[in-house]
Amino acid sequence: MIRGKSVRSIVWDISEGYVTVNPLFLKPLDSDVIKQLYKEIQRAQNEIRGEKFPYNDIQAIRQRNMKLQRLNSALMIIRNYLKQRRIIIV
Repeated sequence: MIRGKSVRSIVWDISEGYVTVNPLFLKPLDSDVIKQLYKEIQRAQNEIRGEKFPYNDIQAIRQRNMKLQRLNSALMIIRNYLKQRRIIIV
């Protein structure tokens, strides 16, 4: 649980742009929750990539790419945060 919400709903909020992941967001979380968040973000990326691609809908393509971009940047920030703290992701 992060701020009273499940990790799954936080990942959805990240992909929609409601929550931004930065070191200040990660600081109060313990390493197990951060690792769980990392794995859930990877799972969400796979789900989005697995959906049928909207070839003729430019707005849907843009939304899909923005979600993937937000999730990818969140993964990079988490990876660097854990590297600075010398915590290994399994």
